[in-house]
This record gives sequence, structure tokens and C-alpha cells, in this order.
Amino acid sequence: MRKQSISFIVGACLLAGCQYTAQDDGLYKENRNTINVTDRSELYNEDGIANGMDNPNNHYGYVRHQKSPIPGDENLSTRTPEINREQIADIISTLSVQLPNVNDVATLVTDDEVLVGYTTDSKNRFETADQVKKTAISVVPRYFHVYVTDNPSMMKQLESYSRMDANALRADRSLDTVIKEMLKSPQGRPLNSGENANGEGYGEMSEQLDKDMKDR
Repeated sequence: MRKQSISFIVGACLLAGCQYTAQDDGLYKENRNTINVTDRSELYNEDGIANGMDNPNNHYGYVRHQKSPIPGDENLSTRTPEINREQIADIISTLSVQLPNVNDVATLVTDDEVLVGYTTDSKNRFETADQVKKTAISVVPRYFHVYVTDNPSMMKQLESYSRMDANALRADRSLDTVIKEMLKSPQGRPLNSGENANGEGYGEMSEQLDKDMKDR
């Protein structure tokens, strides 16, 4: 009887260990706290056979994060994501240069603004500006404001700001001067009835604190 009890306990422990391992394998390997569905192929592919069209770029993006139950435990899942400004600028420039009649694009991304300079041989400057502006807006978070210009000389000015620290003294004031010059070029259509062409809102709750160019 005693031997049977010991055998039962050992078996239960092994079973629990197997279950833990199976659950643990379902967690994202970076922080052990995120379930990544694409790793669980057995849910939809019991034989584990790779699909000929299977490619990470073809998958929907899905990630689940859970807050740590331990107070004060700051693991990877609770860290605030940071925006890679240079990567965003690269995406905007890459997409914009593929637009019709747009030949050269320079993009500067700050903490809440996107400045895009481009050259074009388009006969309809307004339509081209609208396309470039909307391309940039589609890439950045919604609170960003976007300004565009087809003045080739402005591209050099944007380049000169590429190494400037976002916290540099008078950085915002200096960029305001550049933005005012860019606004002399077509900006395209207003985004909607509540926002102008650059994504600046009207009648916002913090309007008195807002320093949008539309207020100047």
C-alpha cells in the first residue's frame, strides 16, 4: 500500500511537471509572460507540416501581455514602448517616393511632428501634397502633425536637424520657423471637419495650451 502511494505521488508530480512545461512553452521567449499564438501550430496544424505559403510577413500580428502579479516587478511586458523615429522616417520616405511624380523625399520625425520635403514634376501640386501628407499620417501615431513641402531647398534644412536632440534648447522654436516656411507649399485637403490638413484639431479641450501652427 505504501509503495502504491509513493508511486501515485511520483506520477502526479511528473504529470504536473509535464503540464507546467507545456504551458511554459506557450509563453513568449523574450519575457516568459506573453502568449504568442503563431508558436502554437498544433492548434490549427496537428501534424506540424509547414505550409508552402507560410511566412511571418503573411501572419496577422497578435501579441498578448499580462501584468506581473508581483508588485514592483518591471519586466519586459510592462516597459513603455519607444518610437524609433529614424525607422518611421525611413518608412515614410520609402512609401512616399513610390507615389506618382514624387522623385526624392526627405523626412524628419520629431516627438510629435513629421516634416516631409520632396521634389516632384507633378502639374497638380495640391494633389501630390495631399498624397504625401496622407502617406505620412498613415504611418505615425494619430497625435502626430504632418507638414509637407515641395520646395527642394527645404530638404537641406530638414537634413540639418537630423542630429538635433529632441530636448535641445530652442529646438521647438527653431522648427516652428521651418514649419511656417513649409506651410507656404500646398498641404492638401483637411483630414476631416475637426482637423486641418496637418492633423491639427479644432476646439480641443487643451486648446489654450496647444501650440499648433493653425493658432499662429
